[in-house]
Amino acid sequence: MGGEWPSGFFREAFLFVEFDLMVDKITVPAIRNKKRTGEKITALTAYDYCFARILDQAGIDILLVGDSLACVIQGQDSTLPVTLEEMIYHTRAVVRGRKQALVVADMPFLSYQVNVEEAKRNAGRLLQEGGAEAVKLEGGVGVVKTIEAIVKMGVPVMGHVGLTPQSIHQFGGYKIQGREKEQWDAIMADALAVEAGGAFSVVLEGIPAELAGEITAGLQIPTIGIGAGVKCDGQILVIHDILGLFDKFAPKFVKRYAEIGTAVSEAAKHFIAEVQAGTFPDEEHSFR
Repeated sequence: MGGEWPSGFFREAFLFVEFDLMVDKITVPAIRNKKRTGEKITALTAYDYCFARILDQAGIDILLVGDSLACVIQGQDSTLPVTLEEMIYHTRAVVRGRKQALVVADMPFLSYQVNVEEAKRNAGRLLQEGGAEAVKLEGGVGVVKTIEAIVKMGVPVMGHVGLTPQSIHQFGGYKIQGREKEQWDAIMADALAVEAGGAFSVVLEGIPAELAGEITAGLQIPTIGIGAGVKCDGQILVIHDILGLFDKFAPKFVKRYAEIGTAVSEAAKHFIAEVQAGTFPDEEHSFR
């Protein structure tokens, strides 16, 4: 009835399932547990299938589909223009490329600030349509009720305090936050509010290392730093920054681990020269 299964089907299916079972999937509880065990958390941004697959195979803990894609993918001057639909699209692509890492999707500007009900709906869409396993939103005391509501509906939330890029106009640009006592105290209060709201972790961006250390010591949830010193429970950077693919601006906290942009440029120049000289395609790269 209906013909026979292809030769080796069951063996290959078994091996595929066995491989999946061998992969230690990173989950929200696993991230929280890293703080208790003292194991550092690693996170990088990803916006497409190829990079997600490469970073996942490298062993990254968290892939953040960041609203930073507005800058490094779309060429915008800030994160503000990116839409929820665009975030869902890129999240889907990242999810297809990973087996192990926890995928967190940024909630873009206006997706959670209008009211709590809209925030809940949009967070749900990032999971239902995008395939994310958690969402990240910016703010502290002012968004605690939103965090509580999203968490209550079963969506894990990562917080983000300090230099919050969606508030750059309020800050007057990308400026380090927390150097004055009033800011210091406000950021500490924001971090405590994020934890009280039920977030499973919090990103600390663009703040003094000493403040980040104080927050990390005072919270039960993990802190993930970006321009916040070494005392955080983990670190995150933008993948295009560490690979030398984005040079529009270069924050002090970014370390270049490769110069892929230069390599890409050289490859393109080599291709152009060979095409113009008529040496590509050669026999090796042609059909008979």
